[in-house]
Amino acid sequence: ARMEGTVFAPALEGMGHVKSEEGEMLTKAFLDVCKQILPIIDKFGAAMALVKSDIGGNITRLENKYLSNPSEFNYLYSMVRVEVEAKTAKASSSCTNGLLWLTRAMDFLVELFRNLLEHADWAMSQACTDAYEKTLKKWHGWLASSSFKLAMKLAPDRKKFMDVVGGTGDINSDIEKFCTNFPPLLEENHKFLASVGLDDLKAS
Repeated sequence: ARMEGTVFAPALEGMGHVKSEEGEMLTKAFLDVCKQILPIIDKFGAAMALVKSDIGGNITRLENKYLSNPSEFNYLYSMVRVEVEAKTAKASSSCTNGLLWLTRAMDFLVELFRNLLEHADWAMSQACTDAYEKTLKKWHGWLASSSFKLAMKLAPDRKKFMDVVGGTGDINSDIEKFCTNFPPLLEENHKFLASVGLDDLKAS
């Protein structure tokens, strides 16, 4: 059975609700959008297994923190502020680090889909590699970088992939919305992290 609309539809719908009326990023709503992106990543199969587990782990880390005190952590950046004050924000297991890498992984996906939209002639592996070089690569060490490049050799056939993620919807239109509506939210995360001096942490 083909799904209603495209794989992107739930995430796109969720993006409309990630901010409070005062314009603050809401923890649960933001994490829900990221969760709704996981089924899209699934469609890449083995090529994105590493990316998927990384994203899933960071969502879980942030979600557990949120669930420990939903009223205190109703706003996404309150998690970071608490860690900055406690001087634990730079730890690799911190929520700050989780949010940073989650946002970077989403930057990568935005670039990847932008490539698919703008370069009809590119193979999937080229679209992935180019997106990686524009986003995650500079934050990765040699090991992460080489394992990523290896995984990209397993990238699925582009046409098959587009058929699978398209469902019954207009895939190009939804990818365009994804590449338009998501970046401003990711940019806001980067701006906030930069304001507390934590947007440029590298992988250990």
